Amino acid sequence: MQSLSSICKKFGRSSRFFGELAPSVGFSTSCYFHNQKKKKNPYQEVDQNKYSNLISSIVSTRISSQTPESLIQDDLLYRPVSKCKAQDQESEPKVTQNTILFLNPEKRNVSKTLTDSSIPLKIPLQKNKMPSVTRILQQTMTAKQILILERWKQQMILKLGEDGFAEYTSDIFLQGKHFHEELEAMLSSQEQLKELDEKTIRSGYVASVQHVLKEISGVRALESAVHHETLKYLGLIDCVAEYRGKLCVIDWKTSEKPKPFIQNTYDNPLQVVAYVGAINHDINYHFEVQCGLIVVAYKDGSPAHTHFMDSELCSQYWSKWLLRLEKYTEKGKNQTSPNPD
Repeated sequence: MQSLSSICKKFGRSSRFFGELAPSVGFSTSCYFHNQKKKKNPYQEVDQNKYSNLISSIVSTRISSQTPESLIQDDLLYRPVSKCKAQDQESEPKVTQNTILFLNPEKRNVSKTLTDSSIPLKIPLQKNKMPSVTRILQQTMTAKQILILERWKQQMILKLGEDGFAEYTSDIFLQGKHFHEELEAMLSSQEQLKELDEKTIRSGYVASVQHVLKEISGVRALESAVHHETLKYLGLIDCVAEYRGKLCVIDWKTSEKPKPFIQNTYDNPLQVVAYVGAINHDINYHFEVQCGLIVVAYKDGSPAHTHFMDSELCSQYWSKWLLRLEKYTEKGKNQTSPNPD
C-alpha cells in the first residue's frame, strides 16, 4: 500500500487535478455574488447633457431673448427617470363632444355684401359673466406649458430682478398697445391705408407689417367685441378684413424672436379660430368669416411673418379649441361642486 505522502506527491504533479478541482469548489459566498448580474443604476440612463443644459439655461446671468415659446422649441425639459407617463400626456387624442359648427350657412349669402366699407364695426367690449378667449386658454394650459412659463419667469427674474422683470413686462405691454393703436388709426380709413408710406411709419413694428398692410382691403371690423351666443364666450378681435381677397380675422402679434412657422405661434391659432367661430354666431356681424391670419411683427422692422389659415385649417383648430373650452367648463364645475363629506 502506498503511503499518503506518495499519493499527495502524485496528485501534486497532476496540474489537471487542481485545474478541475478549483471550479467545482463552491464553499465561498463570494462566488455567488460574483456570478450575479450587477444591479444597474437608474441614474446612468439619464442624459447628463440635458441636465447641464437645463441648469445653464436657468442660472446663466447672460441676458437672452428666450420666451416661453422658445423654451418649448428648445425642448429644455429633462426627460423623466420614471417610466410612468406624465399626467398631461395622453395616449389617445380626445374627440370633442361638442357639435357646434365652425361656419354658419345662414350668413353665407349676406357675407358677400359690404354695407359700408369706410366705417368698420367697433363694438365696445361689455364685461359680463362670459369668460374671455384669453382666460379660457390661460386656464387650460397643460402642466408642461405651465412649467415652462414659470421657469421662463424665474429665469428672467434671476437676470433682471423683480423690479426689472416688472418693468420688462410693462414695456412689452405698452409696445403692443401702441402698435395696435397705430394699426387701428391706419386701417380706419381706406384712403389713409392707400397712402401709407415711410413718412407715416412711426415704429419698427409698423414698418415690419408694411408689406402686409398693402394687401389688406375691405376692413369690416377693428378692435371690436365678439361673443358666441351658444358656447358663451367673448373676446376682442383686432381686425376683420380681406387679405389677398379672402375675408379673415386678423390677429397682430409682436415678437422678439422670428416665428416663420405657425407652430411657433403657441396658442394663437386657437385664439383666431375662437374669434372666427364667434363672429359666425354673433348677430352683430352680418357676414361669415372662413379664414384667419396671424401676423407676427418685429421691433427691428424686419418683414413680418404671416400665417394664413384657410377654412380647412381653421376647422382643424376649431376642434382643438372646443376641447379647450370643454376642459375649462369641466374645470369650473369641479371647482364649484361641493366636496363630499
